[in-house]
Amino acid sequence: MKEKTKANIGFEKQIWDAACVLWGHIPASEYRKVIIGLIFLRYISSAFEAQYKRLVEDGDGFEDDPDAYLMDNIFFVPKESRWETIAEAAHTPEIGTVIDKAMRAIEDENKSLKGVLPKNYASPDLNKKILGDVVDIFTNNIDMSDTQASEDLLGRTYEYCIAQFAEKEGVGGGEFYTPASIVKTLVSILKPEANSRVYDCCCGSGGMFVQSERFAEEHSHNRGVISVYGQEANSDTWKMAKMNMAIRGIDADLGPYSADTFTDDLHPTLKADYILANPPFNYHPWKQEDLKDDKRWKYGLPPAGNANYAWIQHMIFHLAPNGKIGLVLANGALSTQSSGEGEIRKNIINDDLIEGIIAMPTQLFYSVTIPVTLWFITKNKKQKGKTVFIDARKMGHMVDRRHRDFTEDDIQKIAETFSAFQNGTLEDVKGFCAVATTQDIANQDYILTPGRYVGIEEQEDDGEPFEEKMDRLTSELSELFKKSHELEDEIRKKMGAIGYEI
Repeated sequence: MKEKTKANIGFEKQIWDAACVLWGHIPASEYRKVIIGLIFLRYISSAFEAQYKRLVEDGDGFEDDPDAYLMDNIFFVPKESRWETIAEAAHTPEIGTVIDKAMRAIEDENKSLKGVLPKNYASPDLNKKILGDVVDIFTNNIDMSDTQASEDLLGRTYEYCIAQFAEKEGVGGGEFYTPASIVKTLVSILKPEANSRVYDCCCGSGGMFVQSERFAEEHSHNRGVISVYGQEANSDTWKMAKMNMAIRGIDADLGPYSADTFTDDLHPTLKADYILANPPFNYHPWKQEDLKDDKRWKYGLPPAGNANYAWIQHMIFHLAPNGKIGLVLANGALSTQSSGEGEIRKNIINDDLIEGIIAMPTQLFYSVTIPVTLWFITKNKKQKGKTVFIDARKMGHMVDRRHRDFTEDDIQKIAETFSAFQNGTLEDVKGFCAVATTQDIANQDYILTPGRYVGIEEQEDDGEPFEEKMDRLTSELSELFKKSHELEDEIRKKMGAIGYEI
């Protein structure tokens, strides 16, 4: 059996199932904050306790010095915020108030978290007995003897719960979560290197950063090897990303506040080595009227009614001389000619920036069922004047009736195909991949739909003569028609028996 991209679900699901008990006891809009806040509080308290023990053992008297924690990217946790304090109050009527006080005290001690942490645990809508039961699970089911393993466990739990929230919240979930299949595919192709700058201009809960850091760490055998920059317009989502980065130990610059990337670019001078993003599909309105003379629109002014090409050009503007972009867009951006978008796409193609286009299957997203495409935009491409097209629409497997996922083998196949193209060794495979020149794309009116280039998969001849096959199929069809008429007559009789004529 092929290995799935999802982690083996154990503790993560246990936490989620326990937390679901709270669902009916707090407004849905507040529920997500409650759960991710508890995961975060448990993590930073555990990391602090481990560092505290190390400092006590050193015997230099620095265990109460906040700087002794900051230097190791660990948050200082005051006594009233430590998990032991929370655990002791688990089954008291004051548990909500205790947690809220703990969150405020952490923010007071750690300025980077100011205004970030949820403080809604004392709400009368939240059942305190059930809240105490959830606290017990966090207390009793996490072995903190191995700090690194525990950090990973809590990080996975955070990611798992975010994914579950995305599914529960439907369309709204797409605002903060990009499915792991898509993120891992982007990262496997871009291959972020150590000592690089990684940027996401609409970072959601920060999933792109987690996978980029993980990839760079695995290939350099060092932690904290990339510099992370992000921006997010939604305040709650920005807070979620800040907590996610803290749990993962990623020192990320997400700006001092949440802000719209177009009108308030928080990283105006950044030139990133890697940009990964899943911008809002067909986003509008995006304040185009206030930005008509913006220096980012090198390839043409994007239309007011759709921000797809505004996102693309914003990312290109922030790209380092040898930088690479991997982004997700709705399929319409591949072929649209409306309001100057076709001309912008033509200009970008003629500037030799489009390295690859991958058509993805439907149902990968929780929020939408529409098909999406992965775009890879690269300065200083290895294969000058060429673009690889990959049709991955038939790949993946259904995890349930509504959602599709990729295996690690699926992701590896796509990544290896892309690498073969970059190395100049890729051979076209009908229906799956093809290399096209800029002239080939021009001949297709600068439309980037992969199907135009990869063609249709060749069907294996089953050896049955055409005439015989048609006789067999028409016979089968005739039999099906006969059965259909019999069922129709039976239904008419049944309806007539109860006084209804059809």
